[in-house]
Amino acid sequence: MTMGSKTAFITGITGQDGAYLASFLLSKGYAVHGVVRWDSYAEPSEQAVRLRALGLDETRVSLHMGDVTDAHNIAALIKEIQPDEIYNLAALSQVGVSFETPASTLDINAKGTLNILDAVRVLGMERAVRIYQASSSEMVGRAPAPQNEETPFAPCSPYGVAKLAGYWFACNYREAYGMHISNGILFNHESPLRGEDFVTRKITKAVAAIEAGLQGDLHLGNLGSMRDWGASQDYIEGMWLMLQQEDADDYVLASGEAHSVRDFVERAFACIGVHIVWQGEGIDEVGRDAKTNEVLVRVDPAYFRPKDVHHLLGDAAKARDVLGWRPRTDFDALVAEMVAADREILRRGGVGEEKAVPWSMAG
Repeated sequence: MTMGSKTAFITGITGQDGAYLASFLLSKGYAVHGVVRWDSYAEPSEQAVRLRALGLDETRVSLHMGDVTDAHNIAALIKEIQPDEIYNLAALSQVGVSFETPASTLDINAKGTLNILDAVRVLGMERAVRIYQASSSEMVGRAPAPQNEETPFAPCSPYGVAKLAGYWFACNYREAYGMHISNGILFNHESPLRGEDFVTRKITKAVAAIEAGLQGDLHLGNLGSMRDWGASQDYIEGMWLMLQQEDADDYVLASGEAHSVRDFVERAFACIGVHIVWQGEGIDEVGRDAKTNEVLVRVDPAYFRPKDVHHLLGDAAKARDVLGWRPRTDFDALVAEMVAADREILRRGGVGEEKAVPWSMAG
């Protein structure tokens, strides 16, 4: 691997943001290391599919077996890698799943963050390492929109609570030990690399499958939930910009536009020439093809959450003014890109990102 002027260590590197961030940092001349949890994927061959989809392999990125909930393991990796920057993206990130596994969510999202911060402190690297902590708009939860860095926190899920704990650990270590730690309070950001268990990718994958005759209809939960959706490719630049500032701080990254799940469905179907019209209310609401009257979308109470966030709309004025950051991809372009990617996967016979033998693990 060609060594760059800086070394970055990314937890959660095999996820959507981790893969795009690795590619971005390589373009900046960084040496990039990432940690992969041993049980992250049912098949070891899938552990780096997103990285390979972006043309990255073991000659460009070093992967290490590890677990952010294992304090000794994380400390050993940081000591070995000697990073200039750490990007903590590792998380149990499905909000709905967090209601079923609250303890695991807390362990990974809060304790995992603490393990990283304390490892840097114990190793005496407080002044040598800059840290990005991936916080979330789910921390503001039910607070009135629009939401910014001053909005009172009001999480509505175990995920939001755990992310908020990680946020406060970051703030505490920054203030107590003078560490350069920035929280990125990112609103929803999507891409063709988004996992299929997230509602946006579930929608775009279903639209492609319905067009191909492989699926009859799409079942969703709360169609009225409002989200501020942006593109992951834009947001990872904001992460990097935070760590290039002289002083650490906390920043909201958001598109500044809110759309409902219903809006996302309409735009996605429009990409294949289908106009959706809505009939009924509540659990009886359906989305029909305006031309054929066929029901293509149904509400399924199985996807309702015990408590849901209804309206997220971010105000990224601080990031714009201080970092010079602003999103480049609008909502329509984002949806179109995701639908096109899922249509292409089906065109290739259902094969998505490259499936290959596992990378040899460093360390």
